[in-house]
Amino acid sequence: MVLVFAIWAMSGSATAQDTEVTGTIIDPSGEPVPGVNILEQGTSNGTITDLDGNYTLTVSSPDATLKFSFIGFEPQTIALNGRSQLDITLQEELTGLDEVVVIGYGAQTEKEMTSAITTLKTEDLVKTPSSNAMQSLQGKVAGVQIVSKGAPGASPTVRVRGIGSFEGGGAPLYVVDGMFFDNIDFLNSNDIKTLSVLKDASASAIYGARASNGVVLIETNSGEYEQEAEIVYDGYYGVQNPQNVLQMANSQQFVQYVNETGSAPDREFVDNAMQFYGRSRLDPSIPAVNTDWYNEIMSPAPIQNHTLTFSGGSTKTRYSVGGSYFSQDGLLNETRNEYERVNIRANIDSKVKEWITVGGNFTFSTAKQFIGSDAAWFNAYFAVPILPKYDEEFGASPVPLSNAQRLGYRGRQNPFYPLLYNDSRNKVNKINGNLHAELTFIPDKLTFRSAYNYKLNMINARNVNFAYNDGVLDPLSGISRSNQTYFDQIIDNYLTYKDFFGDHGITATLGQSFRSETYEVLSGNRNDLDPNPTFGNEELWYLNNGQANDINTVSDGGSRIFYLSFFGRLAYNYKEKYLLYATYRQDNYNKFQVDSEDFFTLGAGWVATEEEFFDVKGIDFLKFRASWGQLGNDGINPSVGQPTLQSTNNAFNDVRVPGFRLDPTYDLIDKIETTEETNFGVTAKFFQNRLSLEADYYIRNTQSLAVTVLQPLFRGSVRRSVGEIQNKGLEVSLNWENQVSEDFSYFIGGNFATLQNTVKGLGGPEYLNSGSAEFRQRSIVGQPYQAFYGYEVAGVFQNEADIANSGYSEQFLSENDLVPGDFMFKDQNGDGLINDLDRVVLGSYLPDLTYGGNLGFRYKNLDFSVLIQGQSGHSILNRKRGEMIFTNDTNIDADLATNLWRGEGTSNKYPSAAGLRKGWNQNFSNYFVEDGSFFRVQNVRMTYSLLNKEVMGVIMPETRITLTAERPLTIFNYNGFNPEVDNGIDRQTYPIPAVYTLGLNVKF
Repeated sequence: MVLVFAIWAMSGSATAQDTEVTGTIIDPSGEPVPGVNILEQGTSNGTITDLDGNYTLTVSSPDATLKFSFIGFEPQTIALNGRSQLDITLQEELTGLDEVVVIGYGAQTEKEMTSAITTLKTEDLVKTPSSNAMQSLQGKVAGVQIVSKGAPGASPTVRVRGIGSFEGGGAPLYVVDGMFFDNIDFLNSNDIKTLSVLKDASASAIYGARASNGVVLIETNSGEYEQEAEIVYDGYYGVQNPQNVLQMANSQQFVQYVNETGSAPDREFVDNAMQFYGRSRLDPSIPAVNTDWYNEIMSPAPIQNHTLTFSGGSTKTRYSVGGSYFSQDGLLNETRNEYERVNIRANIDSKVKEWITVGGNFTFSTAKQFIGSDAAWFNAYFAVPILPKYDEEFGASPVPLSNAQRLGYRGRQNPFYPLLYNDSRNKVNKINGNLHAELTFIPDKLTFRSAYNYKLNMINARNVNFAYNDGVLDPLSGISRSNQTYFDQIIDNYLTYKDFFGDHGITATLGQSFRSETYEVLSGNRNDLDPNPTFGNEELWYLNNGQANDINTVSDGGSRIFYLSFFGRLAYNYKEKYLLYATYRQDNYNKFQVDSEDFFTLGAGWVATEEEFFDVKGIDFLKFRASWGQLGNDGINPSVGQPTLQSTNNAFNDVRVPGFRLDPTYDLIDKIETTEETNFGVTAKFFQNRLSLEADYYIRNTQSLAVTVLQPLFRGSVRRSVGEIQNKGLEVSLNWENQVSEDFSYFIGGNFATLQNTVKGLGGPEYLNSGSAEFRQRSIVGQPYQAFYGYEVAGVFQNEADIANSGYSEQFLSENDLVPGDFMFKDQNGDGLINDLDRVVLGSYLPDLTYGGNLGFRYKNLDFSVLIQGQSGHSILNRKRGEMIFTNDTNIDADLATNLWRGEGTSNKYPSAAGLRKGWNQNFSNYFVEDGSFFRVQNVRMTYSLLNKEVMGVIMPETRITLTAERPLTIFNYNGFNPEVDNGIDRQTYPIPAVYTLGLNVKF
């Protein structure tokens, strides 16, 4: 901040020298433009053109810079460079149809595109205070699901049009300036110029074997040619505030619950608490202690980001250089739980000759992440409220934490043990760069581009457990360390030919790409360090300090994979009315038992508004699109293997005969996972381009999925390329923008996307199990991927008559000792029994519907915007409640404690307190599976611009002050902190906070 204001002060100390400038401003047709606003940059000095487009302005220096702006035209900033006469031609402002959109290995205008692509710019990304730019997409891009994470530095889960792999995940491919990445946690949002989501196969297929889950294509800032040198500071400071904190049973509710269970041991534990810690003055029947564990372990935490950028350009060279600092503390108390990142980047391009441009970019990112123990969230949910944080008499050391075992409980429960006695840290250094050259063989027609892209990622992970005494046990110290190194290289070479002849336009690309990926990891762990680690001797936290007689477990591994690819693209249009698009890519690699794969795509478009017969008032542009294409997914585990012969013995006529038998239990991945996608879309603009529409319907079939199957006749399971998943849905985006006057404009828009995810085949079996046996997930042919699978609760038995009329057989009722307050599971097949045949699909964690909306306005120097988003049709497994299967002497959440069945008519949703501990009610059912739908006010942002203001005699630079509220309100019914759980299983999920920031942007 000091640097920012020092630059400002120096910028206002220049010596003035008055100069008169005159000129005429015309439009592209040569007509004068009256009312054009002309401003001397960095001052409040300005004027407007008269009816003939003429102007006269006295400026402070012959080298002053003038800014020209008028509604409907592109603003221009021009340096006088000693001139006293400056005539300019304003260019009409580009509509969205004329804007250039970056695609794989090239660019197209929106009007030419036949694919489903959504592009966001810097101003869309920086609105969200987050360590990862992908968080900014939440609610903004139809068909893209962003699942937030609350832990410092954690990247969100990103899914483009669902999940299409059993083991390869659903993350898209990130392409940053030509380099491939699994995530973009190293990028600062301010460093991104454009971020394009390539959603359909037509857009993504040119990337081949990595593009099955969509592609996120990113251009970083590069400066502009003929741009005056510019310095920009952008930063914010804010606070993360826990929201929707789950209410747990307090001491009064907990004691009531314990009494209702009828458990004598649990009642004794409560009595012990009163004996050790005293009785409540308000109610002597309950202990005096009433601990809110969530309140104890977390509190608001700061977040901040600061970016300084230097950019500009001459006629020959453009550059952008900058650095940033990001810091985020976690919500957890009394532990290191934070993320800190420093970025340095440089981007430069130079037109060395008229026929060659060379350039490069470089990004260095160093980050340190301390990972708070997730066990704290788990323990805080189960810790009984009648236990204090500290217990000076029990003897725990070095910190006198309490231990629930003193009261008689089986576990110590206190969540501060994992917080105080564990330290987990990742150091991540990433170096990414690109060197490129572009040769022009035929001006504006034929170019050749060669690029070398590289990335070096080094991850140093360390986890330390401290020695301590919990009053019962003396856990030893321990340390584990690992060093991971990734070094990837990509060399791209491609020709691009672009030409127009008569009514025909053609763009052709032909290229070759080589990719090398190297991975190495070295890890080890030891226990019982000497001296024992403490926060005061961190310099001794190394494996060498483990005991000599300890087993030193070391792991050393790695891999190296090569790809050689060839690709081509052809885009053709006739009168910008009929559009054709095709791509081809061949990937050759050494990762699987198949060594090459081919990927094709075809696209077509018809611009109806270009037809002579089309004359519909209010429709400015109407284009119909259709495409088909193939994509690959190489994100699955490789496998190499072959049948083997195993020795065996058989008996013939009571004589042992040794021999061999064929063992075919080996993995065979003989096909890459391949997606075939068909997309139908429409792009339209209405009412003088104020209203825009994008709509797409897609069907995405992914085949040859790697699936684990059982071998017939032989024991064991193997992986085969036999699975198939289908995703299909409708995506619609509708936006209205209107410039009412020079001072006032507004916008309003929305989007939604549907998703139907279905398992289409498993190579023979009807289902594939996943998850734990107690909380079964099952991928069933005809059902969603990894759906929750269990019993359907029809209600709670209210009386003996309900039990008698349940339809269960008398023998079954007798064997299961059912009583009022127990669940009544639906007998799906009506056989009078509840068994495996009665289990059904209970829900999927993939939402059927995602949506977003935005509105805002600009009035003079004030900008205001609101973003909403939400999703529905998905389920969450409340795994925390399910823990009672394994241990029942714990706390329960307040909703459950309040609404337990306590007699006829009291509840038809929850069982009785005694029933909670009964095996019958602990069967996996939709009691544990809850609706995850939510509505959220995602972002509220207000910006005030200080332009041409004078402070203490100095003209202020262009300054913007911003207030932002991220996730200030979330509405949902799920019994948890938040309804965003990436895999649908909520066991110890880090809460997602609301974030409130104050930001400053200064441009010199």
